[in-house]
Amino acid sequence: MSLHTTLLGGAFGRKSKCDFAIEAALLSRELGGAPVKVVWTREDDIRHGFYHTVSVDRLEAGIDADGKLTAWRQRSAAPTIMSTFMQDPKYPAAFELGLGLTDLPFDLSNIRLESAEAPSHVRIGWFRSVNNVPNAFAIQSFVSELAHALGRDPKDFLLELIGPPRKVQYSKFGPDFWNYGEPEESFPIDTGRLRGVIELAGERAGWGRPMPKGRGLGLAAHRSFLTYVATVVEVQVDDAGSIRVPRVETAVDCGFAVNPERIRSQMEGCAVMGLTLAKYGAITCKAGRVEQGNFDDYKLVRIDERPRVTNVHIVPHGVEVPAAGIGEPGLPPFAPALCNAIFAATGKRIRSLPIGNQLA
Repeated sequence: MSLHTTLLGGAFGRKSKCDFAIEAALLSRELGGAPVKVVWTREDDIRHGFYHTVSVDRLEAGIDADGKLTAWRQRSAAPTIMSTFMQDPKYPAAFELGLGLTDLPFDLSNIRLESAEAPSHVRIGWFRSVNNVPNAFAIQSFVSELAHALGRDPKDFLLELIGPPRKVQYSKFGPDFWNYGEPEESFPIDTGRLRGVIELAGERAGWGRPMPKGRGLGLAAHRSFLTYVATVVEVQVDDAGSIRVPRVETAVDCGFAVNPERIRSQMEGCAVMGLTLAKYGAITCKAGRVEQGNFDDYKLVRIDERPRVTNVHIVPHGVEVPAAGIGEPGLPPFAPALCNAIFAATGKRIRSLPIGNQLA
């Protein structure tokens, strides 16, 4: 028997699922061992793939008489990717909760994080930045809402929540803390670095400058894959609810920058992908079948919708600061930054994605 390596588009996530190889093997067996060539159409891929998990979050905050945040409660429910590999446990694994939820870097004495039961109804697969995407959206959107309710500047309020520069060691709370498989000694949660990218992105975006009618700035920041990223999105919303993104400013601290050109291209790509997901990213099912089949009904951002300018600012470090991940960390803060910008431009809150026609 001989096996020829398959040619498969996409990145690691889809390649790690071997259903196409199994299909070829089963067909070959039925044909008495004859060689077969299996080619999936775009419709096959979209309708029979592995999908990013859905999620829903409920967030509550306690505020004292002086308008200071004193408590944070978040309840998150999302089907687990482990349901793809075993009988559905209905609760996320510890590493999924560690992707932006249980590693919450806020300087609060009262934090309660809850995970609710959520059975899976589709095959769940790896997706760029995985659970960091919904966790960052929920947390960074809520921070912006709290800031507005308290009459605070969103950037200043976020920095206040993060607190002073320090290294947070969550492993002391239990053995299930997930740090992307790396030791905390080498890759601690460093709030100083998180604050640094927020300040840098805000400075380069001209945070606080007056904006014309229908335009707004939105900010979000997130640590994922051991890298710190903050994004400021400038958005323009017309009277019909159409969205344009004239400018994106992203600051990234990934430790020692081995290949700055590649870092910039990854952040630029995350801006385009983040805009696609925020505007259009949905798979729906009816009567047990996926409704979408190709790019006519599963829309992507086209070149005329792309962010007009995406500037990337890399925090410089020497080799003494270990290099961290770069392929995924740019994605999580984009959607909340975009939706926070939409609120600044229109007064309309986006609490569920995709945006679709919510602004029409």
